Amino acid sequence: MTVPAMLPDDAPHLLVVDDDRRIRDLLSRFLSGEGYRVSTAESAADARAKLIGLRFDLLVLDVMMPGENGFDFAQSLRGTSSVPILMLTARDAAESRIKGLEMGADDYLSKPFEPRELSLRIASILKRVRPAAAPQPESVRFGPFIYHLARGELRRGEDAVRLTDREREMLRILAATPGETVTRLALAGNGGTVSERAVDVQVNRLRRKIENDPADPMFVQTVRGIGYRLVVTT
Repeated sequence: MTVPAMLPDDAPHLLVVDDDRRIRDLLSRFLSGEGYRVSTAESAADARAKLIGLRFDLLVLDVMMPGENGFDFAQSLRGTSSVPILMLTARDAAESRIKGLEMGADDYLSKPFEPRELSLRIASILKRVRPAAAPQPESVRFGPFIYHLARGELRRGEDAVRLTDREREMLRILAATPGETVTRLALAGNGGTVSERAVDVQVNRLRRKIENDPADPMFVQTVRGIGYRLVVTT
């Protein structure tokens, strides 16, 4: 997956599901250029595996796939998830479009299509379903520490705790959604230019400054296979 270097941390994450590698690659490059984070899957089974470990804002789902087709996958997915689905297919008959909507799709686009129309439809769906952003807290408290997001300042009582720029940035990302899981990709910063292994090393360094026992952390906790979360106190 190739992601533009300057994508914001909250850029919508799309999953393109299509058995045609050429189409997956084309859509991935185009949608990345439109400001989206893009992952791809070659089948319904591949998509399910990615959905286990990652949260997506929208699925671009091809109908005519071998094995489990897009209709069946969408219907199955609706039993456990409300993630928006935009279906792609070479079929343009009205009954096919109706079937796709009945299976739980939010929109339907027939091939061939103009890439710009796909981008506009995706933006329309996301605008309709995404909740208004919650206001970011001014500060968060965890144990004896308080972190001021705007200033990037961590204090223990009256004493400032020295942080590197990377530690300050990771703590800002974690503190922006206290208690929620943040992926390693998000903690890597703009464009994910830092490796996931490097993120783990940097988190361990941060823990040495705030945890009584970095090997058994109370505040920056690991979410296995995904990332980390900041446990705060009220």
